Amino acid sequence: MQIGLRLHDSAKVEFEKRIENVHNQGFKCVHLAMSKIEGLTWDDAALTPGYAAYLKHAFDKQQLDIAVLGCYKNLADPDEAKLAATIKKYITNIRFGAMLGVGVVGTETGNTNTEYKTDPADWTSTKALDIFIKNLRTVVEAAEKFGVNFAIEPVWKHIVCTPERALTVLKEISSPNLSIILDPVNLVSPAKYEARNDTIANAINLLGDYVSIIHIKDCVLENGDVKSIGAGEGDMDYTQILEFAKARKPYIQATLENTKPETAEKSRLFIQNQYDKL
Repeated sequence: MQIGLRLHDSAKVEFEKRIENVHNQGFKCVHLAMSKIEGLTWDDAALTPGYAAYLKHAFDKQQLDIAVLGCYKNLADPDEAKLAATIKKYITNIRFGAMLGVGVVGTETGNTNTEYKTDPADWTSTKALDIFIKNLRTVVEAAEKFGVNFAIEPVWKHIVCTPERALTVLKEISSPNLSIILDPVNLVSPAKYEARNDTIANAINLLGDYVSIIHIKDCVLENGDVKSIGAGEGDMDYTQILEFAKARKPYIQATLENTKPETAEKSRLFIQNQYDKL
């Protein structure tokens, strides 16, 4: 398993120093959300071959792969103008991802409002899921044209809120260029917190064949909500997800989330140790 880091969780220094620090902490890959990195632009017009070449050379110098190019926009926005701009943004990032040689261009699955607010009506609504699938289809067609792997990340309070709904999306789109970013914590709702291992087991059972990237973080139940924290700091039992990675996903990229610059290496070593024991 190749352990990586969300780049925007690293120390806020100049970009090339930032990725040098990540390399020096022992990470093998990054989740790159360009809008969250000081000194980088995410403007559509700036995503040129030259910009891609610069970034690729910088990451190659530090022996870091880009596991995920994050493009976390709302594909269920009811505002037609905003939705058109969002779809354009996805396609531009897919083209850029092809030039960068990223593992996947990744997204969460949104909600049917312009504010991207979580809405319980979306969590079970067939209508919301249909809207998402319709708009996703256009994006995946672009991914197919550019030869890029596009991945959706199920989250319990977004449209694709369960493994079952994620499987419906995969089967409806039916594309080899569509896969899953599996973040076990993001599937754990407060109501089912104590049964989180059952939720994770179900996700692995239904979605395992489609998983291309794993996100790793920890969690605690705090004030009635699931709080995400760095790996090794909460209640998570990583046995299932790491056994899955070791048995079925050789050399899969797994990026840590919700770490701090001073705790990232500790979290990496914790997960690596858990993995090595299996």
